[in-house]
Amino acid sequence: MSLQTSTLAATGILLAAVLDRSIGDPASWLHPVVVMGWGIKQMRLKAENWAMDQPLKLSIAGYLITVTLVMGSGISGWLLEQLMLGELLPGQQFLGDSAGSHGWVNILASACWVLALASALAGKSLEDGARRVLQALPAERNAEPIEARQRLSWIVGRDTTELSVDEILRATAETASENAVDGLFAPLFWMLVGLGLWSAGLTNAPGPLALAWSFKAASTLDSMLGYRKGRLRWLGTAGARLDDLLIWIPCRLVMLTLPLVSQTIDRWASLVLAAERDGQHDPSPNAGRSEAIYAHCAEVQLGGRNRYEAGWVDKPLLGNGFQGASKQSVETILNLSRRLEMLWLLMALGCTLWLS
Repeated sequence: MSLQTSTLAATGILLAAVLDRSIGDPASWLHPVVVMGWGIKQMRLKAENWAMDQPLKLSIAGYLITVTLVMGSGISGWLLEQLMLGELLPGQQFLGDSAGSHGWVNILASACWVLALASALAGKSLEDGARRVLQALPAERNAEPIEARQRLSWIVGRDTTELSVDEILRATAETASENAVDGLFAPLFWMLVGLGLWSAGLTNAPGPLALAWSFKAASTLDSMLGYRKGRLRWLGTAGARLDDLLIWIPCRLVMLTLPLVSQTIDRWASLVLAAERDGQHDPSPNAGRSEAIYAHCAEVQLGGRNRYEAGWVDKPLLGNGFQGASKQSVETILNLSRRLEMLWLLMALGCTLWLS
């Protein structure tokens, strides 16, 4: 059964990647992240009513929120996987076996599982967000980029109200490179870890969906609570640290593999070392390195001064000496992500077939 399970999982992940790139996240569909966000809001309200402004209580509440959401999301994915594998209902058979008393349950659960996997990937939505900004840039260089600023504010955390065209292009390139790791390669990595567990015969272990949804829960916690201001300074600490931890390995795998789809192999070591040199100065253990490897592979200069709600922040320069961001460099970054995703999927499929 492990051969059938690993084959099923690999096929499901490939289909999910195709679905993500084809339809993205339709606005009319209830997205799992929306449900996670609703849960976070409800738990935050109750936590703040209990803890008020007491740092210790807020920290305890933050850990409880993190454990509850991450475990709840992971268990939800695991239950759907076990239903698909025929492990929950009495008399239910594995999807690959002959039709059993609950054959229709397997088929329905498998379809839902693939859709759920696709919901954990954000390849198309990240591309669409960046391209909407590029499309809104004025044709005349001296015109005010009002619409582009508005669209950029939907995908970045910095203040966009006074950004010039060049600053908009840099912000778009930076969010395309950083969010490629957060929104695409990190959840894909955890899916592949689940695939590896199933390929090893551990079919009762958390699989691709359980691990991907657990990661998305941590990522959603970080995006909603991971701010160093007010009560969130304590309430959001657990979620932010878990998110950093879960992205740590995928980020470095992107650093190691992105040069393989962008430059000649003889430049691999120099590109990785340059990205580590530039990215290590960023306060985040992952964001700076994510942007740095894209900067060097796409040969574009990123980083610099950004304005946030709390004030100005000077980020380290990445790829210092290259040209500033342009429409073409943003497109290059988006195309590199597509090519790297394909490489990861092909490598995972090859490893699955080899292990099987």
